[in-house]
Amino acid sequence: MVAKITVDKLTVNFDGLAAVKDLSLTVEENEILGVIGPANSGKTSFLKTLNRLNDLYPNSRTTGRVLLDHDDIFCRKEIQELRRRVGIVFAMPLPLPLSIFDNIAYGPRLHGVKNKARLTEIVEKSLMAAAIWDEVKNRLETSAFKLSGGQQQRLCIARTLAVEPEVILYDEPCSGLDPISTLKVEEAMRRLRQNYTQILVTNNVKQAARVSSRTAFFLMGEMVEIDETSRLFTTPKDKRTEDYITGRFG
Repeated sequence: MVAKITVDKLTVNFDGLAAVKDLSLTVEENEILGVIGPANSGKTSFLKTLNRLNDLYPNSRTTGRVLLDHDDIFCRKEIQELRRRVGIVFAMPLPLPLSIFDNIAYGPRLHGVKNKARLTEIVEKSLMAAAIWDEVKNRLETSAFKLSGGQQQRLCIARTLAVEPEVILYDEPCSGLDPISTLKVEEAMRRLRQNYTQILVTNNVKQAARVSSRTAFFLMGEMVEIDETSRLFTTPKDKRTEDYITGRFG
């Protein structure tokens, strides 16, 4: 397998306290890597490092290396280009106060796409990839706020896809959704695996088991272990992993 992201001895501090400690792992191209662990285990801090969102916090300090296709992201001056290549979907759906069409077209317009036919093509392709096209194709000019929570989350995935990323990060994307909406979001993730590398941070271990190709277990800022999902959930190497996935703590 080809490594899309390589993390080497990554440490992330906030106010001198380590949220992520000496983390090393690789994320393979076109895989879905699940990241599980209890609260304050460093999952989100790790995720936000990958497109340098932690840079927005003046009290943060990061050491180590993160390579995207062998290029160190901390040496990159064009952070917006990094964030185009590495998109993120947050826990709560955050549609823009615009129509469904304009939500998806917003990013491409920022990147210079003005042609209406090209924008229409991008909108349709992105909504189809996010498994929501059939539900919204006849109301693209209506407000995105009229969609259900699950539809809004898939709209946010489509909005991320519209700027042609290479990696999609998910920070507990189904935490506020009902089971049916959750399954539709998971269906979208599976469909996207063919063309995108995805990293899913989730507090729902069953979701990681359903969706992820490999899963990493984080605890108190450290990665306890990482393995093929089926193996980690059936024969984990570390008792702490077993205790967490069986609900003995967390």
